[in-house]
Amino acid sequence: MKTRVTSILVTTVLLAGLCAAGAADKKHLGGPKGGRLLEKTEPKAEFYLEKDHTVTVTFYDATLKPIAVGAQAVTVIADAKGGKATLEFEKKGDVLVSKTKLPEGDGYNVVVQFKQTSAAKPQNFRFKLETNACATCKRAEYACICDE
Repeated sequence: MKTRVTSILVTTVLLAGLCAAGAADKKHLGGPKGGRLLEKTEPKAEFYLEKDHTVTVTFYDATLKPIAVGAQAVTVIADAKGGKATLEFEKKGDVLVSKTKLPEGDGYNVVVQFKQTSAAKPQNFRFKLETNACATCKRAEYACICDE
């Protein structure tokens, strides 16, 4: 009887671990413009790839209403087949816009470095830049919000 109870407890713990791991695999939140909402930034920041391959970063309050850029700083590092490229940003209106374009193509790794202020420690967000549309949510794969 004691062995049976122990087996049930071990099985329950293992299943709970698998469920937690599955929850961690879920996709991120999508941004209002259709881009990737960077989690754990304050204010919320959305990475959006424009058609001309420049990047726009828009900031939002807790209710996802756009707010003006403050002291935030963003740098993007792309690790494309042709080598690494670093994008610097400038303030245009209420958003940050990259001064240069991301490399052509997709399927390469991107690191977005977000700093709340110029003196703050950067937060890094890594993802693969895939621009093809998801069949389910119709967003670009880098910003997909599906569980698939």
